[in-house]
Amino acid sequence: MKIAVVGATGMVGEVMLKVLEERNFPLTELLLVASERSVGKKMTYKNKEYTIIGLAEAVAAKPQIAILSAGGETSLEWAPKFAEVGTTVIDNSSAWRMDPTKKLVVPEINANELTKEDKIIANPNCSTIQMVMALAPLHKKYKMKRVVVSTYQSVSGTGVKAVKQLENEIAGIKGEMAYPYPIGRNALPHCDVFLENGYTKEEMKLAQEPQKIFNDKTFSITATAVRIPTSGGHSEAVNVQFEKDFDLADVRKLLNETSGVVVQDNTDTNTYPMPIYAHDKDDVFVGRIRRDESQPNTLNMWIVADNLRKGAATNTIQIAEYLIENHLV
Repeated sequence: MKIAVVGATGMVGEVMLKVLEERNFPLTELLLVASERSVGKKMTYKNKEYTIIGLAEAVAAKPQIAILSAGGETSLEWAPKFAEVGTTVIDNSSAWRMDPTKKLVVPEINANELTKEDKIIANPNCSTIQMVMALAPLHKKYKMKRVVVSTYQSVSGTGVKAVKQLENEIAGIKGEMAYPYPIGRNALPHCDVFLENGYTKEEMKLAQEPQKIFNDKTFSITATAVRIPTSGGHSEAVNVQFEKDFDLADVRKLLNETSGVVVQDNTDTNTYPMPIYAHDKDDVFVGRIRRDESQPNTLNMWIVADNLRKGAATNTIQIAEYLIENHLV
């Protein structure tokens, strides 16, 4: 099993390698791939040193699986080249997510839709993944009508430059800015670029991607995405209106029984999800579960996950594991 990790030197790429190692992923050959400026550099995986190669060399090596985490432009150019030589691509950028010919996969929800013919598979947006993990069992039982989500997203979702900006601000150092304003002691209602409709790209991903993952357009989602000064982990306040009424004890039971979801919900002991506790974990944490008393059949939840793990690296690697286990590569 020959695996290529494209974007190996980036923030998500490094987490990919960590997760591959932790899960003892069944690879026999590993190709670490990055942009031309990183070619020839060394990286370590399982105490073995690897030399970083370029994309053309990686395609020529014909790996069974290529995990791409190098941005949308790179994915649009190189994913088809990998696919042409028979490689199955799992892409972590937004390039292919809304392409009607490509699957958008969260393994716990819709991996069973994958076939050998799927040569480019899209990994959803990080904030989408944690939200749909919690919504999936509830949608199945109570049928969602409308979701209102407000996110509180870590600077790590922007990348290394943004993490450095926050660190510099905390240390009182003037440095390069990833954002148009300071992020320390601040909250920016601005994740990704603004679109003509007044929403950001991130907000539209949250609105559109769940419909594709659930293969269901009978519900609608509206989002406000906010960047806050945390260095890891995204949080979401989610308000969901169902067609059917629910029992809160049943909601907690359904979530508790969902693989990959952990309920942390006890107001007597101040137990609720926080990014500081989600750090380096693969689960999606749900708490503050309560009825919306302003309208019928409506639930409030607080959902937290490590955006670099389940929101990116872990979900990607779970897709790869599913492909191998089901002989789809």
